[in-house]
Amino acid sequence: MATSSLLVRTTATLALSALAIVGTATFALNRFVIEPITQRAADDEAALLVLSAQTWVELPPQARPLFELELAESHDLIISGQTRDLPVATTDAPYLEIVGNQLAKRLGQPVLLMESDDLVWANVPMGGYLMQIGFSPSRQSIQPLYSGIFISALGAAIVFLTSLFIVRRIARPLSAAAERAGSFRGSEHFRPLPEEGPAELVSLARSFNTMATEVSALLANRTTLLAGISHDLRTPLARMRIALELLPENVELELFQRFERNLEAMDELIGDTLRFARGASESTLAVALKPYLEDVVASFDEAIEVSWQGPEDASVELAAGSFKRVVHNLLSNAQRYGQNVRVAARIKPDAAIVSVLDSGPGIEPEYRQKVFEPFFRLDASRSVTTGGSGLGLAIVAQLCNAHGWRISVRDATTDENELRLLVPIRSAQA
Repeated sequence: MATSSLLVRTTATLALSALAIVGTATFALNRFVIEPITQRAADDEAALLVLSAQTWVELPPQARPLFELELAESHDLIISGQTRDLPVATTDAPYLEIVGNQLAKRLGQPVLLMESDDLVWANVPMGGYLMQIGFSPSRQSIQPLYSGIFISALGAAIVFLTSLFIVRRIARPLSAAAERAGSFRGSEHFRPLPEEGPAELVSLARSFNTMATEVSALLANRTTLLAGISHDLRTPLARMRIALELLPENVELELFQRFERNLEAMDELIGDTLRFARGASESTLAVALKPYLEDVVASFDEAIEVSWQGPEDASVELAAGSFKRVVHNLLSNAQRYGQNVRVAARIKPDAAIVSVLDSGPGIEPEYRQKVFEPFFRLDASRSVTTGGSGLGLAIVAQLCNAHGWRISVRDATTDENELRLLVPIRSAQA
């Protein structure tokens, strides 16, 4: 399974290998140890029965009771010169079958095995006598099935404990690395992974720390560079505004307004670029989400409906300024390209979900990731004046990535489009 843990995968792999080893070991044990021992034990049992019958026949009648007593005490054999009609033995133990075959081979005729009084009895003809000799049925072979089950259970326990020990040693630093990598947002203040443990994990931690340091430096340099460019551009932009205001009154009004619109567009582009470059290093604080969201939405001239699901006093920890910028950009985008804009928010146990919905033309599925790229526009013919700078949703993606939020585009219903912001943060009351 793609979602299975390292422990499950390692245990499953080791278990399959162990089962193969156990199966091979059980077969070899049965083939080369148990079967030969069983054969030899059954042959010895048959020889003892025949020898006991021969000795009993050769002894004088008065000595036979003492011999029978000695057999019972020393060999757990009961020998009797009187035969009884007993039920045929129904046991299917291989050991008894081998004993019967060995007796028939030594006596030269079939031997009937019977059972009674918790003993197995054999009719042994010897020297004109037909004797019944009883022996304990506990003298049977080791069962290969039970042996295999025992070995398999013991092997499975050993495999599980071994894999648990090994995987915990490997998975613990890997889990820490995964958690640290998931929380890394390009900030300069990240916690390096401890470079300890096996050589492979030390190499992984060192590579991650190096990568994180370089990425943080790259992002910091980018922010500094673009902030400097923005500052340097705004100085001549301010001079151009002053020069525009100082133009003679006989300058054509339409030309004046065109220059003014271009300067405003340039200023907006510089501001958007700077916000995109900075991303967010804002710290979090506890915010009462419902009134804060309603306040952000109320800043728009057009009345926008806000629906709420969840506790009215729900308080969450988030970067308030970044959250406000994200919601503002989503609403601006929805108003620019859609109609009937509304906001739906709900609180789940592990996340706050804010959806911006509209009934505009929507975004085709193949473009739903591209719209979060800088300067990407669905309609290439849109001008800066009508279509914005192309950085609105890119700033949204940048801020979401910086704070561990998730932004997605989806079809809410048949006639609505949804831009969903998911803030997976813990409740401030938790």
